[in-house]
Amino acid sequence: MPNIALELGKQSASFGVKSAYGEQQDVDGIRVIPVAITWSGFGGGSDEAGNGGGGGGGYAIPLGAYVRRGDDLRFEPNIVSFVAVAIPFVWVAGRAISRVIRVLKK
Repeated sequence: MPNIALELGKQSASFGVKSAYGEQQDVDGIRVIPVAITWSGFGGGSDEAGNGGGGGGGYAIPLGAYVRRGDDLRFEPNIVSFVAVAIPFVWVAGRAISRVIRVLKK
């Protein structure tokens, strides 16, 4: 059985920028390059009898896209993704700040 860690390393070498920035698309003279936050994880193992296995997974959150119209290049955010990330962040930050204030009052 081939070394799982080496195989996963070879396959994941092209992740990184290729997974964060999508392929350029041209639509009616407008050039669009999608952007996302991505992360992935892999694992593997075997026992003394040579039985082994491995797996992995990944996740991506679409942030928006770089849009070029003529000479104008701008980033257009995906508002739904920002709201989906911001709501839990604001909730956790609010709870943390309220607990810090509560401790400082004592």
